[in-house]
Amino acid sequence: MKLPSALRLSPRWAPYVYLVPFFALFGVFGLFPLLFSLYLAFQSWEPTSGLGAMAFVGLENFAFALQDEWFWKSLKNTGWLALASGVPQHLVAIPLAYFIHSSFKRMRNAVVGAYFMPYITSTVAIAILFSSLFSTDYGLVNVFLQYLSHVPGLGWLLPAEPVDWLNDPDNIKPAIAMIVFWRYVGFNVVLYLAALQTIPNDIYEAATMDGAGRLQQFWYITLPSLKPMIFFGVTLSVIGGLQLFEEPFILTGGRGGSDQAGMTTAIYLYRMAFDFNDFGAASAMSWLLFILVALLTWLTNKAFAPRGPSA
Repeated sequence: MKLPSALRLSPRWAPYVYLVPFFALFGVFGLFPLLFSLYLAFQSWEPTSGLGAMAFVGLENFAFALQDEWFWKSLKNTGWLALASGVPQHLVAIPLAYFIHSSFKRMRNAVVGAYFMPYITSTVAIAILFSSLFSTDYGLVNVFLQYLSHVPGLGWLLPAEPVDWLNDPDNIKPAIAMIVFWRYVGFNVVLYLAALQTIPNDIYEAATMDGAGRLQQFWYITLPSLKPMIFFGVTLSVIGGLQLFEEPFILTGGRGGSDQAGMTTAIYLYRMAFDFNDFGAASAMSWLLFILVALLTWLTNKAFAPRGPSA
């Protein structure tokens, strides 16, 4: 049965009609929250008072954020965690991906899947698991450290008493950094392994015939060939590190831990909005964080940009 001509879609307009559901969802759940948060950044508003209670305050929210000690402390914590977890990810993932690529053939997919598993595991499950591992009295981490402390020559390097990982302000950030590193290193391994598979074997064969060893091939062939993927991976780490929320939120009960040592900027934004009911200040802080992410992403792009020939 044919549709009446009035109900038929013209080939010229059919693609746009099929895109309407996507644009509708994007507008409601993507574009509208973005624009509304920008509008809120210049307003003073408590949601319990209704939309009519909004009052324009100009740049006061931004001035408050820049003068807020907790906001600066959250940025400091976020930067520390981003560096402590992000840099080791790539320093480990690149040689590990090269080792898997060159040493495993039949079992490669199984090994990569094992490393990738933490990335797709529920964050809540990971946080609960590591809460048990980092337990002061019965956690396996402290049990292992106590065992190593009895090894001759290692005792002076390790603490004599069990470490309070999740309550001591000096230990919260290292514990969170270890969890983030463990979760995302496998993701970077997959990225670099995919890039390694695009490097022609002829280059390695020619280098071998010229007498280049494995280390020389890695340094002069593999690393330069991986530069575009390293840029992509580092950019993702910068963006993800500055938006770190789930792991520290669950481990610290949503409060940032003792002395707010584990409070990232994303957690502070959440608390400012939903604990302190100041959506205007939270929106202003979120846009300041966006500017910081954009700036660091631009600097990363400049750092990896190709260098022209020197004059």
